[in-house]
Amino acid sequence: MMDELITILIAPPATPAAVLLWAVIGLMMGSFLNVVIHRLPVMMQRESDNYVAAENDQPPVHTERYNLLLPRSACPVCHHPLSAVENIPLLSFLWLRGRCRHCKTPIPSRYPIVELCTAALTALVAWRMGTQTLGLASLVMLWFLIAMSCIDLDTQILPDDLTLPLLWLGLLFNLHGGFVPLQDAVIGAAAGYLSLWLVYWLFRFATGKEGIGYGDFKLLAALGAWLGWVMLPLIVLLSSAIGALVGLLLIALRGHARDKPIPFGPFLAMAGLVALLAGDAIIAFYLSKLT
Repeated sequence: MMDELITILIAPPATPAAVLLWAVIGLMMGSFLNVVIHRLPVMMQRESDNYVAAENDQPPVHTERYNLLLPRSACPVCHHPLSAVENIPLLSFLWLRGRCRHCKTPIPSRYPIVELCTAALTALVAWRMGTQTLGLASLVMLWFLIAMSCIDLDTQILPDDLTLPLLWLGLLFNLHGGFVPLQDAVIGAAAGYLSLWLVYWLFRFATGKEGIGYGDFKLLAALGAWLGWVMLPLIVLLSSAIGALVGLLLIALRGHARDKPIPFGPFLAMAGLVALLAGDAIIAFYLSKLT
């Protein structure tokens, strides 16, 4: 039975059965990404608190273990540990009618949304990129981008714990020409970082303000490491256009303050996903119009 499932999952090209199975895997991965999205910023803050305490010769502020596995998931209000049944992706949310089983506190809708989006995008990537080496690598990239986008939306931080591993994974995958030759990947990583670094300093010198953060530099470097330098102009153009459109809509429809920052990481992630799935076709179409 297991051999048959593995054959379905990695058989080229992706069959409807394989895409469906990957959607289910994506649903489960979305549940895990919810844990990463919630806990990683807390882990970073706790580590920072303990570091500050150590620098001031004080005892650690946080002593109990807290990571992606421990403690068990629990309701943040009544602290009721969630059972296995309450942890089933999406189905548990529907079964509990969106509320904690014990204290009836509403469960944030973000949890099923992340699970559904991860399932849908996982199925799309499996269908578009196949389910062998390139497809599996694309899924890893996708899951990193989802986690980073949500964390950036929550905290306006792109953690080094995600951006740097994604960058190194991209270089390693392209070591023997996975998506692009290694030379293109190295140039893509360097150009991705330096291009936004240059924009950051030009904007800061012109306005005295910080327009984008260092995490954005590292994320674009990671995308360059995966997809090569050729995709960087497309990624920058798409992310800027999407960001400008979203910003205008927020100002017009929700009264978003013009000077209130909007995380740029999710727009880079969306543009990177478009470049992954359709970048070659978009560039070829553009070049055909020039000739």
